[in-house]
Amino acid sequence: MSGFTLSDLERIVGERSKASPDESWTAKLVAAGQPKAAKKLGEEAIEAVMAAVTNDRDNLTYEAADLLYHLMVVLKIAGIPLENVMGELERRTSQSGLQEKASR
Repeated sequence: MSGFTLSDLERIVGERSKASPDESWTAKLVAAGQPKAAKKLGEEAIEAVMAAVTNDRDNLTYEAADLLYHLMVVLKIAGIPLENVMGELERRTSQSGLQEKASR
């Protein structure tokens, strides 16, 4: 099993966002702004859903990686650290999903 984490991905996105947009897809997305990055995130989400619906496990793995990467770029542009997202997940998992949904 890989030792690669979402924190590693966050760090890499942060580093690559500082590169020239001519040299880095991450930097190009960041330079294009949140609308472009969010659109790419949406496209990847749709592709992941399509792979899941068709039971295409290999493509779902590939698209899930794309989805996580583009989410990290969107979070980077928004200035939201992964730690905040993980904190929210931790808060939500301290109770059942049904309880959490009822509290909204």
